[in-house]
Amino acid sequence: MNVETIAVLMTCYNRRKTTLKCLETFYAQELPSSVHCDIYLVDDGCTDGTGESVRERFPEVTVIQGDGNLYWGGGMRLAWSETMKKDYDYYLWLNDDTLLYSRALSSLVRASEQVLERENRAGIIVGSTQGAKNGKVTYGGIVRKGNGRNLNFVPVTPGDVVVPCDTMNGNCVLVPREIAAALGNLSEDFTHFLGDFDYGLRALEKGIPIYVCPGYAGLCDKNPLPGYFSPSVPFVNRWRMLHSPKGLPPKEWAIFLRRHVGWKWPVFMLKLYLRITTPHVWKLKEILYSRFTANESNG
Repeated sequence: MNVETIAVLMTCYNRRKTTLKCLETFYAQELPSSVHCDIYLVDDGCTDGTGESVRERFPEVTVIQGDGNLYWGGGMRLAWSETMKKDYDYYLWLNDDTLLYSRALSSLVRASEQVLERENRAGIIVGSTQGAKNGKVTYGGIVRKGNGRNLNFVPVTPGDVVVPCDTMNGNCVLVPREIAAALGNLSEDFTHFLGDFDYGLRALEKGIPIYVCPGYAGLCDKNPLPGYFSPSVPFVNRWRMLHSPKGLPPKEWAIFLRRHVGWKWPVFMLKLYLRITTPHVWKLKEILYSRFTANESNG
């Protein structure tokens, strides 16, 4: 393992116990003494004392203060922009509700070295998470099924070797220095969701390989489907939820569609509004939408 420095990027909002537990599992990582990790945590205006508790229990963590309006996308961009002032070998995206297994980080770095040897170039490495109760994959690598630029995204179940994928959830992702320099930060077009999917798809379009790390990196339970598609929620509430920063703001959805679907994007926009106005007619498709909710409660 030749890597020397890793910057860990995190953002949090009012999940003190969850955030602290995540940090506990990170500091329990089994790593060679030559590997040095710095954690950068954005406290996006927490009112439950998360930032203070982190400073007390983990004084080595760099806590960056947010204003409460960053959400996942803004929080991660702020953390990344801070770390890019230094020259780290890797940048690790880590959701604060992800509990890493003790060898997760060493497995991610090892997978990165394998991909470099196989591809003769650096690649993004995605760590998969599983549910605590059923052990099934919850977040990780995503492949695009079918032909053309569609929205038929399905999760990848990790195996014993690295597996290629098309994009990823942002729960646990290792980005080498070369790729961070080539792609830059997460897009400012996305407030909370879609930024991780967009980053992966942009990487793919530039020929940057993305691989799923062998085995599971840790535990992270799956978030429920968004309420704005539920027939039991009144229309006014569905509309507000959709347009909220933690919903699926149509302007951001349109940018994502134009960028990654192409000329068919108006069809998918129409489908979104049809689902909101007549949810009882449309069957909720977890494949399409729950993949974008990896960070639903964060930020």
